[in-house]
Amino acid sequence: MSKVYKKIEVVGTSAESISDAVDAAVRKAAESLHGLCWFEVAEIRGRVEEGVITEYQAAVRIGFRLD
Repeated sequence: MSKVYKKIEVVGTSAESISDAVDAAVRKAAESLHGLCWFEVAEIRGRVEEGVITEYQAAVRIGFRLD
């Protein structure tokens, strides 16, 4: 039997780090999807206010196996 996967993209955020933003995206996707298999970071960006980084954002592609 062959396996088939679907890929979605979500954006996680964190005030602490890029890693935490990625973790947030994967954790949230896992709440409503099952069979998560892999992720890749598509974009990294953030918010700057008055010269200070206030938020990290990570666009994350997540792959999961279809039933």
